[in-house]
Amino acid sequence: MRPSPVPHGRTARRLEWAHLPPAVRAAIEEQCGAPVVAATSQTSGFTPGFASVLECSDGSRHFVKAASTKAQRMFADAYREEARKLAALPASAPAPPLRWTVDVEDWFALSTEYVEARQPSRPWVDAELRPCLDALTAAVPVLTPAPTELALPPAAEEFAAWPSYWEHLRRTQPDLPHLEAAAELAGRYVEAMTGETLVHTDVRDDNLLLTADGRVLLCDWNWPMIGAAWLDSLFLLIGPRGDGLDVESILSTHPLLSVVPAEHVDIVLALVIGYFLKSADDPVPATSPYIRDAQRWQGEVCWDWLSERRGWR
Repeated sequence: MRPSPVPHGRTARRLEWAHLPPAVRAAIEEQCGAPVVAATSQTSGFTPGFASVLECSDGSRHFVKAASTKAQRMFADAYREEARKLAALPASAPAPPLRWTVDVEDWFALSTEYVEARQPSRPWVDAELRPCLDALTAAVPVLTPAPTELALPPAAEEFAAWPSYWEHLRRTQPDLPHLEAAAELAGRYVEAMTGETLVHTDVRDDNLLLTADGRVLLCDWNWPMIGAAWLDSLFLLIGPRGDGLDVESILSTHPLLSVVPAEHVDIVLALVIGYFLKSADDPVPATSPYIRDAQRWQGEVCWDWLSERRGWR
C-alpha cells in the first residue's frame, strides 16, 4: 500500500451557483423547468468549472456543468466536447444520459440525468471494485466498434507523444533503476493498445458512480479513443493497487485482462508512468492544487507495480 497524499473527494476548487452570472442562472433554470432552490457542488475531480446537483422548486434534481468560454475556455471546450460525445454514445453505454446544452453570454452549460449515487470508497475495497470491473467488461460489446460519428482518434495517434515523456525522466531522474528498459517498453505502445473499442481512458474513483439501484456509471467522457478493449479495466486497477488490493489476482482471473499478454500490460504501465511522472513536475495550477500530487502518486504506484512484475530491484 502506498498512502495517497490527496484528500479524496475534496480535490476540486469549483465555481458555485452564486458565482454564475444572472443570465446564465436564468438560462439554466429555464432548461430545468423551475427555479433552483439548492445547489450542491461536486468537490471531487481536478477542474475548476461549475459542477453541481441543482434542486428545483418542483422537487426535480439536475446535474449541471458550466464554464466561461472566455475565462475558462479550456474547460468550456472540454464540456462542449463531452456533450458531443455523450449525445453519440449508445443508449446502453454506462453513462448518465445527456439532457440538454445551452450557450448564453459566453458561457456553455450542459446537464446530464441526475442519478442517486455515490463514488467508490477510498481506500478501495474489493466489494466495490468488482462491480466496477464487471460494468467495464459488460460495456465492451456496447462500445465495439466505436460509433463512427464520433471520429475518435486511434491509440496510435492519441498516445503518440507519451513515449517522449521518458526524455524528461532521463534528465530529472537519470539514476532511476531500469529507466532505459522501461522507456523501451513505452515505445512499443502501439502493439499493445491497438483495438476497435471506444475506450474512456480516464477510469478512476472520482469518475465512477455506484447508483442506488445497483448500476455503475462512468462520468466525464472527455478523452475517449479507439483502442484495446481491456485498457479501461487496467487503468481502473491503478488506484486499487496503490490502496493495497491484490490486483495481480484480478489480472489472472478477469475475463478481459487474463487473456492479455503479460508484456502488453507492462508496456501500458511503462507508458503511463512516463506521462504521470513528467506531468507531476509541471507547474501546479492555482485552480487545481492537488492534481500534481495525484499524478505523482499514480506514477509511483505504477512504477512499483511494473518493477514487481518485471522482477526489478
